[in-house]
Amino acid sequence: MNQLLEKIKEFGIVPVVVLDNAKDAIPLAQALCDGGLPCAEITFRTDAAEDSIRILAKEFPHMLIGAGTVLTTEQVDRAVLAGAKFIVSPGLNSKIICHCAKKNIPIIPGCSTPSDVEQAIEHDLDVVKFFPAQQAGGLAYIKAIAAPYVGMKFMPTGGINAQNVKEYLTYDRVLACGGSWMVKNDLIQAGNFDKIKALTKEAIEIVKESRGN
Repeated sequence: MNQLLEKIKEFGIVPVVVLDNAKDAIPLAQALCDGGLPCAEITFRTDAAEDSIRILAKEFPHMLIGAGTVLTTEQVDRAVLAGAKFIVSPGLNSKIICHCAKKNIPIIPGCSTPSDVEQAIEHDLDVVKFFPAQQAGGLAYIKAIAAPYVGMKFMPTGGINAQNVKEYLTYDRVLACGGSWMVKNDLIQAGNFDKIKALTKEAIEIVKESRGN
């Protein structure tokens, strides 16, 4: 496992962020850092994503900033040029995986079936995103799908919240969880960054509890 994935494991939670306006990038990042979680996956669902990544890479160089919901190789290039350190995709796209491999940038592709996991293994990956986690069967399904693939780690994303994240994190095959409950869009749009900071602190405490720290 490379150093970046080790860092994600250390964090335990990757905030999945949707930014409609790049002006919110700095106060959001400050709230996450002040809350003890200097990490964010900025999703490419909005036009503000690329600029937001560029701003954060410049203003918060110590943060681990990735690009999520990446659907094309062109988005990979834009994200990396902006400063993204890792790529996350909702599904398993071999073209994108190969493109990231050529650029030597880590990618965590979405998987939800044994066939997906086997394709990831073919690409020499040992961490995949399990998506959509809750809707696809939750932790019980992850444990079932993980059994034959002893070298694979999972990052469940989708339906993860403060009430169920601890359950996921207690399973040793879960590297970390992707979640948006502490960075909900309505909180960002309302400028309620103090609430985001508070929720982030609570999330960090849950990680510590789940790992016996």
